[in-house]
Amino acid sequence: MLENLKLDPEYDGFLFLAEAARNPPSLRSHHHAELELNIVARGTVTYVEGGGRFTFGPRSLLWFFPSQEHQLVDRSKDAQYYVAVFKPDLIKRSCRSSAYRDLKRKKAPNGLISHCVLDSDPFVFLISLMQHIMEGSLDPDILNQEAGFGVDSDFRYRHDDPDGLNAGLHHLLLFCWRLQRTGANEDRQVCLHPSVSKALKLLADEAWEGTLAQLARQCGLSEAHFSRMFGQQVGVALNRYRNSLRLARFWEHYRKPVQPTILEAVYEAGFGSYAQFFKVFTEAYGEGPRKHLKNALENGKHPLSR
Repeated sequence: MLENLKLDPEYDGFLFLAEAARNPPSLRSHHHAELELNIVARGTVTYVEGGGRFTFGPRSLLWFFPSQEHQLVDRSKDAQYYVAVFKPDLIKRSCRSSAYRDLKRKKAPNGLISHCVLDSDPFVFLISLMQHIMEGSLDPDILNQEAGFGVDSDFRYRHDDPDGLNAGLHHLLLFCWRLQRTGANEDRQVCLHPSVSKALKLLADEAWEGTLAQLARQCGLSEAHFSRMFGQQVGVALNRYRNSLRLARFWEHYRKPVQPTILEAVYEAGFGSYAQFFKVFTEAYGEGPRKHLKNALENGKHPLSR
């Protein structure tokens, strides 16, 4: 799926800190015209890309190139990771020497997720640099609720100093690629069985509403064997993954311009009951949905809540 990040002309990209504790899961497979950089500050993040599963821990630096379809499938509850994107025009202006020519590619140079683990000193420097670049951007809660670019809404990324942001993104891009070139890709890939890959595609289709037994049969395996294989290869239990998808869909439905009630959004997202939704939501955010939305509204940090 080609994602439109809806960046206004004055911005060469954006940067924000994604936090699992307040960032709604966005689990659909996608790519975009912009080059994406992730730096994991805490916890773990897990992606599926090109038929493989990759899990990254703290100090991981990873890249997604414009034609690289990728899907976030899981995060630890304490996960914090910086997400930066760079427009093609910024890359063209910034990357003039042969040392940076790979950044102009549409596809990843190695065909997989380019990544390395940073040493402590450059990692600490990057955290400081990114914090400075983000000064003047929108409230972190709003950026997290909107996944940085606005999921199914009229949201637009904003920064008080576009020139300062663009200069910071230029420096961040070149510095991180220098670290990538001198670092080493570790073999983090877990190859996915075709049945698991098929299941991920079926589950991504909101119109598909079968049971787990029906999903297993459609993928050609027994329910027990399929559930076990899915958990081993994707790194997250099948029920938990499916509930994360439903939670992501709840946010998409609840934040539509013509907003449904919470209960309507719960059933539209595929939850079988409000009790099931309440349990999944509380596990993700540490408080019930009504309290969470009420607190966000009172703090002025979720403009679409009520």
